[in-house]
Amino acid sequence: ASSMPITSRSDVADVPHKPVARIWTVVLLLGTCLLYCARVAMPICAVSMAERFNWSKRESGMVLGSFFWGYCFTQVFGGYVSDRVGGEKVLLLSAAAWGSMTAFTPILAHFCSQPILSMTLARFLMGLLQGVHYPSLASLCSQKVVESERGFLMSTVGSGSYLGTLVIGGAGSLMLDLYGWESVFYVSGLLSVLWAYCMWKYLLKGEGPIITLESLGSGGPQSKLSKRHWLRLFKQPAVCAVIVTHLCTASTFFTLLSWLPTFFKDTFPDAKGWVFNVIPWLVAIPSSLFSGCLSDHLISQGKAAIHILTTSTRFFSMGVSSLFTLLLCGKTTFPWAVAFVSATMGLTTFSHSGVSVNVQDLAPSCAGALFGVMNTCGAFSGVLMVYFSGYLIEATGSWASVFALITTVNLLGLCTFLAFAEARRVDIDSSKEDIGLCP
Repeated sequence: ASSMPITSRSDVADVPHKPVARIWTVVLLLGTCLLYCARVAMPICAVSMAERFNWSKRESGMVLGSFFWGYCFTQVFGGYVSDRVGGEKVLLLSAAAWGSMTAFTPILAHFCSQPILSMTLARFLMGLLQGVHYPSLASLCSQKVVESERGFLMSTVGSGSYLGTLVIGGAGSLMLDLYGWESVFYVSGLLSVLWAYCMWKYLLKGEGPIITLESLGSGGPQSKLSKRHWLRLFKQPAVCAVIVTHLCTASTFFTLLSWLPTFFKDTFPDAKGWVFNVIPWLVAIPSSLFSGCLSDHLISQGKAAIHILTTSTRFFSMGVSSLFTLLLCGKTTFPWAVAFVSATMGLTTFSHSGVSVNVQDLAPSCAGALFGVMNTCGAFSGVLMVYFSGYLIEATGSWASVFALITTVNLLGLCTFLAFAEARRVDIDSSKEDIGLCP
């Protein structure tokens, strides 16, 4: 299907001036960075904690995997609440909560009689609390940011995930060696709480009650999300296409994130861990920023360029990246393997200025809730694909089967996007009549 031009929106509320917008961009970037610092703290400390509490591999896997199950359940809720009361308020409350949970994790581990149960529950709650982050960002962006600047903002904020992985991988490993695993949780948790306080104090100007029962119960124009309207929205091919595409992108990303360290250790046992754990993320950060700048530039050029944007970002993030993934199936040297993985991860970041921005164009009135649906599907499919990849490795003894699976899923998502995706609003009907989702 051919892509339609995105209609210029005059209903973006409270568009900030440039200096304020830049401050918000930096603050949200730091917030996402700290989000990943807190999220990756447990994987970094898992080996030390397993030795301390005598966990088996199965028990360690249960603790690590419990995060993603919790992560699935608050995606839609977070987007729904953000569309009603504002994404910045949901971001603030959730950051204060998951930051506190991170800081209290060592205390729970030491003072509970069953550390395995307390840590599994703590990680599940961490997933619940962090699950609202990206839907809230999508809602905030659709309500406060003009179309021509959304690509760069989402790509910049999205690069915080790679920055956070780098920071906690380097500084966290150092703290682990010098001060013990507890210090990783204390520092990342307290910094997250400090970020939430500074955001409340200086950007939200110390507003009173953040979210009230009245605001949740009010039937504002952004909250008319009845079952009938949702069903009508999901009947749109463009909406289904963007959900399927995000599902494919998220599941392949989770698989690579989970299994690449094991792949390098199995294939190149003498290689330095910091090389393959750091270099791909160093490539991903500038790649994400470049894709955002390119997105904003193409949007400013008009409808023909927007069509190029919607297809090229998907082509590079799912099509070209799959070619580099396939190259890992054959015999290769360690430097080339690192290069192929770095290219794959760098190209994957183009999705921040593709699908992540496209959902705000399709349904700006409920972008947060719709992004939550997408992330829920992506999280569930990611968990399943990670487990299935482990089965393939054990059954076939070959990493080529996993990389072939990743390529197949990516190409399926790419074909779906190219066939059905559009860059026009679908939360209004063809006669521009409000169907109950739009302001």
